[in-house]
Parts: sequence; structure tokens; C-alpha cells
Amino acid sequence: MGGAFTAAAALVLLLMAGLLGAATASVGDKCSSSAGCGAGQWCFDCEPELAGSHCVRSVASDPFQLVNNSLPFNKYAYLTTHNAFAIVGEPSHTGIPRITFDNQEDTVTDQLNNGVRALMLDTYDFKGDVWLCHSSGGKCNDFTAFEPALDTFKEIEAFLSANPSEIVTLILEDYVNAPNGLTNVFNASGLQKYWFPVSKMPQNGQDWPLVSDMVTSNQRLLVFTSARSKQATEGIAYQWNFMVENNYGDDGMDAGECSNRAESAPLNDKTKSLVLMNYFPSVPVKLTACLQHSKGLTDMASTCYSAAGNRWANFVAVDYYKRSEGGGAFQATDLLNGMLLCGCQDVKACQQGSSVVCST
Repeated sequence: MGGAFTAAAALVLLLMAGLLGAATASVGDKCSSSAGCGAGQWCFDCEPELAGSHCVRSVASDPFQLVNNSLPFNKYAYLTTHNAFAIVGEPSHTGIPRITFDNQEDTVTDQLNNGVRALMLDTYDFKGDVWLCHSSGGKCNDFTAFEPALDTFKEIEAFLSANPSEIVTLILEDYVNAPNGLTNVFNASGLQKYWFPVSKMPQNGQDWPLVSDMVTSNQRLLVFTSARSKQATEGIAYQWNFMVENNYGDDGMDAGECSNRAESAPLNDKTKSLVLMNYFPSVPVKLTACLQHSKGLTDMASTCYSAAGNRWANFVAVDYYKRSEGGGAFQATDLLNGMLLCGCQDVKACQQGSSVVCST
């Protein structure tokens, strides 16, 4: 009897000490640190909506692994970070304190590791090189510069090298005028070997190549530029030849409205196979981003679906992508992939390798 008591007492002590492991918290559960949350979650305080910290999602689902990678590239949705380079706490590389907005909190490497698959970058001529800058008027300044584009491109190259089944898309707001300026940086970074050529991009609304074929051929980097001339001079795809895009900033967040930005063809122009949905304010604010990444984001996905001629967005672009009160931008991307791949409200409801029809 004494032995039994001793064993029971030891079991209680082990449990109290947490040596047998505590139950993992779920999304929405209260937490004191990220260690107490489940895989792919972090402990975050979304004030003023929530009282205290809760476990929220921090990693995107991978539809290539959950379902398959055997469909055309335009049959999937990709979480996209707006101004992916404009990172909180990024040290000055010019020696001048930076006076401009930030839009993200993670390094580009962390963004990619957490499932972001498209990066919006602003490229400028600066100091005889190409820099990523958050400026205006097409001119980069010491106080608006973040870092040389080469540094970020090397992070992307390292990710693609380490993840041979993944595809990354770059959407460039491009102010580089130096001849072959961008091409030189892509070559120097080692990214050129992953280049998906313009000659393989579909015209007149056809489907894109299969993701599996893009992986097999190692053409896993898609690059789009806002500079029309560079499609001919540098072989960089002119963005609006291939995709439609809604308004950005405050105009892109009006509930119940989804209209094209000025440079884009109308959203229902089906000669463009890709659909980009922006959902971020004109002035980035961390506190409000948390609440914006809830019902408003998923409602806008449905609004833009109708505006785009019953097409779900392929890219959903946000600021501070991890901030939410639960699923946030990750859940919105799961919704898009679910609808694109199998008609389900969540990609996790799609059966691997099959196409099932779920109630909308």
C-alpha cells in the first residue's frame, strides 16, 4: 500500500511540475507565452478587442502539401506581405535615422518560413545601386531607405535553395531607371537560376503551368514589375499584363466595394489569369491591423470574388500579417485556397489529392 501511495504521489508531483507535458492550447485560448500555444501559433494581445493575450495563428497552411501541387499556379492562393521590406526595428543602413512607415514585424526570412509566398517590394535607384525604400515621388532618401535590394534578394535565394518545392512571387513597385539595374541585382543574388520566364506566362486568360511542372523545372521565382518597358528590355513581366488588382489603401477597405486600382484592368477582365486583393490602410497602424484581419478581411474576399467575375483572389496582401484575434490573414488564405481547390470554406476540409465539393 505504501508503494502504491508513493507512486501516486510521484505522479501528482510530475504533473504539477509539468514534466509530463501540459495540454496544448488552441487558437483563442488564453496564454502567457507562445510556448503554451500549439504549433503554428503565437501568444498575442489583440487589444482592445480581447482582454489579455490569446493564442493566434502565426503560420500559413501549405496547400501543396495539404491537397496537391498538380494544378495550375493560378488555382491556388498565396499570402502576400505589403512592403515586406519595411520592417519594424530594421537598423539604418545609411547612418541617418529613418523617418518613414513600417509595415511588417518579421524579417523576410521569417515571413517566408511562416508561409508568406508573395512579397511586395519597392525598388529604387539609390547610392549607385538598387535599394528597397519607402518613399514618394520616385526618389529614395537617406531617411526613407531600408536596405540594398541585394540583401533581401539573398534571403529569398536562401529560402528557395532550402525549400525546393516552394514558389515565391515578387511584386515590384519599380522606380529603378538604371539600365539593367534590376537584372544585375537578380544575377548577383543567385535568383536568376529560379527565374520563371515571361515566355511561359499565359496570354488572354489561359491557365498558368502546373505547380508541379514549375517545381520540376526549378522555375520557382515569379517577378512582376510596375514598369511596362522592362518586359521588353529585361524580361521582367509587366504586372498588369497578367493580373488584375483592386484599390490599395483606405479605398481598398471600404466594406462592400471592390474596384480596380487605376493601373489595372477592370477586375472582371478574364484575359488576366491572376487576381490580387489588397487589404491594408493608407497609413499602417499595428493596433488596428489586428482587428482588420478578422471578419472584414474575409468579407472583402467575397466582395472581390463577385467583382472579379466570380474568381477568388490568388494573392491577399496585408500589413503586419501575423496580427489577428485568431486566424487572421492565415485563415483568409485558407478560405481562398479551400474555395479554389475544392469549394470548401477551409483548405483543411479538402481531401488530399482529390476534389470534393463542399457547401459554400
